[in-house]
Parts: sequence; structure tokens; C-alpha cells
Amino acid sequence: MEALTLRQLLEAVNGTLLGGFDDLDAAALDVSTDSRSITPGCLFIPLEGERFDGHSFINSALEAGAAGCLTARERESYLPGKFYIKVRSTQRALWELARYYKKLFPIPFIAITGSVGKTTTKDMVAAVLGAKFRVHKTEGNFNNDIGVPLTLLKLERQHQVCVVEMGMDHAGEIDYLGRLVEPDMALITNIGDAHIENLGSRENIFKAKCEIFPHLKNDGLAVLNGDDPLLVTLRGTLPQRTVLVGGGRGLDYTARDLNSDGAGHLSCRVKTPQSQFEADIPALGSHMIYPTLMAAAVGEALGMAPDEIVRGIGAFLPTKMRMNIIRCKGDIVILNDAYNANPQSMRAAAAVLGDAGQKRRKVAVVGDMKELGPGSEQFHRAVGGYFAQSGADRLIAVGDLARFIAEGAKDAGLEQADYFPTLDAAKNALSRELRAGVTILVKASRSMAFEKIVDFLLANVPE
Repeated sequence: MEALTLRQLLEAVNGTLLGGFDDLDAAALDVSTDSRSITPGCLFIPLEGERFDGHSFINSALEAGAAGCLTARERESYLPGKFYIKVRSTQRALWELARYYKKLFPIPFIAITGSVGKTTTKDMVAAVLGAKFRVHKTEGNFNNDIGVPLTLLKLERQHQVCVVEMGMDHAGEIDYLGRLVEPDMALITNIGDAHIENLGSRENIFKAKCEIFPHLKNDGLAVLNGDDPLLVTLRGTLPQRTVLVGGGRGLDYTARDLNSDGAGHLSCRVKTPQSQFEADIPALGSHMIYPTLMAAAVGEALGMAPDEIVRGIGAFLPTKMRMNIIRCKGDIVILNDAYNANPQSMRAAAAVLGDAGQKRRKVAVVGDMKELGPGSEQFHRAVGGYFAQSGADRLIAVGDLARFIAEGAKDAGLEQADYFPTLDAAKNALSRELRAGVTILVKASRSMAFEKIVDFLLANVPE
């Protein structure tokens, strides 16, 4: 973050200065919402939730080196040499501060949302743009109403473009984030069943994702998955320029001649309105054409040449626990896709496992998918079918809902499909799969903490 003076902070959040501090040229050098990670000279923003109140940590944050803080109420006492800015709501003030700060950067802002593949697309777009520009992007899971403002507040003068991931689980959230970012480009990866429990139907999810468009600049660019039956209906309906990407016919950006080596690379021929080129994608799965094509569209819109785009694609690195390929001794491969799961991403993961190679043993270790509503059992059974059809040799299902995945796999013809209620119960079965020539996929919803399964597997690789 670039330094902001107290004068600028007061203007940004429409705040009132409390206490005896009156040096309006004093500066905040950073922003923190966590009193445990205070940096010298930062502004501490105490957030409030159902089970916590950051106001309780104001003194400890200031004593740890924060220059000042926001507060939604007056204090009983004020530490000398520290500034206090009173606001109506600290969370709203975080949004307002990020909006003020973002306007100091006359650079392109690219917003990415969708049901599946947001993070992968964000990482691919950032990799491609990184071949020509200094890129700032969302880190980790900072894609919500707190994370997006904090992402913007990490911008620095060196940055030439900003790539922002936007998540949601309720209607109105994309509108809230869109009003903050006001993107120059908006990308929607697809419309799936993630959070259908909260939104009720795919059509409602589609409407919620489309909340981004009123905030896309009039001369902006919309990049959409043209193979998605709902997104393709937007063709010709948006006031902004729109391009469609995918494997289907008649799209603006397409990929042909896909070839996977089963070990970590997918090659294809990319055709764009401006050029054609061969791309080598350092990742697994045919679904990787979508982030690649979206990144190519963004790159071309920002004036990148084909060789720059190709170089950027080759530099792609996925975020942790997003189909990370871990090669262990003894010819054991673990596909760590433990960050999250929904029916669409499970289907893609099953395809990736199926492409692991004819001579390899293919094992799926899968768990519960959350927030799927009344159709949850049906969704889980269908996932079992995906793995049976993919050519998996063994499925190990762990969790309460995961038993439906195992049942669905057996119904679809996969005989070696077993259910275990907990990780501890599954440990013997997992250990027996650690043998030469095996590829093990690990995937479940975030709340299942399947990284513990990855850790267990890594700790038990035979010497």
C-alpha cells in the first residue's frame, strides 16, 4: 500500500477525528484487520461479526505499532501519539477506503467471477499479463466483501494492471463488489450449482453473477464461457463489447487439437479474432482451455502479441490446493485439489484423473460437497458416476454425504468404491494405495479440510 495521510483517510471514510491527535499529515503505511499481524505505521480496522468484535483489540493493535485505527464508537481513553477515526460502520469504511484508494490508480481492473474456476482463471490471466505487465492479483481466498477491499488496498505504484477475483454465496454480493471495483473487463467462467442451497436455482445464480455488468465500464469488455448454456444467452444483449470463448463452433476464442501428456501438460491450438498459435498449458484437464482462452482474450484486449501470450500461459502456476501435482518418490503422484468442490469441479477432476495414463492406477479420495440444498444426495450420487465413467480404479469416500458418492460409483459399475465416515477410519485404505504407479486425486469442499488427507499421504509415502 502507498502511504495515505490522516487527511486523506478522513476524506475517504467521511470520518471524525477523536482524541487529542491533530497532525493531519501523519500517514498510514498499510491496513490491517487482524491485531495479530500489525505492521509498523499501519491503520487498524476492527471488524465486527456475530461472534467477535475487533474493537476489543484496538489497544493491543496500537501498542503493537499501528499508527491509528477506525472505530465505530467513542473510546473511554485514547493512547497518546495515535489517531482514532470514528465511522458509522468499520466494514463499510473499509469498502469506502478501498474505493477511494482504487481511484488513485489509473490502470485496467479485471474482475473474475463464476461458479467454478475463478481462482484458476485469475491465476492464468495474471500469468499471461505478467509476460508484459506488472500485475497485482487477488491472493488466496481474498475474494469476498472483506478480501476484495484488502486486495485493492495492496496496490502499489509499480502495478500496471489489477486482476480481482469475486466470490459470492448470496444475491447482492457481486453488486456490492462490482460497485467497488468498477472493472474495465468482466469475466464469468460458468454458471454451476455452487451455493444453490442459498440461491435456489441455476437461473438465480446466473442473475447473481450478472450483477457485475451494470458496473462494467461502458467501453469495457465482457469475456464469457460460450459453452455455458446460460452465459451464451448474453450474446448481443450487453452494451459492452462481448467475446465468447470455448470449444464450441462460432465462438470468438476457441481451442482445438487438445492433447494431454497425462503428466502435467495440455497442448492445444488457440484461434482468436487476431491470430492462431500453439499453447502448452502446464496443467491437467481439458477444462483448462477456458482460463487459457479467457486470458488470451484479456491479453489481446491489452495489446499483447501472440508470443507474449504463449510465454505467459507457460508461466502459469495454480494456487495452493488447486490441482497441484505432487510427484513423490516411488512413482507416486498426488493431485491436491483439496481447496473446494462442487458438482462441476468434481466432474472436471474426474476427467483429469481419467487422463492420468492407461498404465497408472487411478484412485479418487473424495468428500462432501456443501451448500447444495435439497438435491444434495442426487448431486453426490452423480459425482460417483463421474468417477466410475472416468476409468478410476478405486474410490475412497470420506464424510457424511460422501457415502452417496460411493453408492453412486458402485451403481455406475465401479466395484472398488468404499465409504468411511472419518479420515481416521480411512487411513488403512489410504495407506494401501501408496504404491508405485498410482495417481491419487484428493478433493472435497473446503470445510472438509482434505489437506489433512494430503498431509497423511505425504507422511506415509514408502521409503
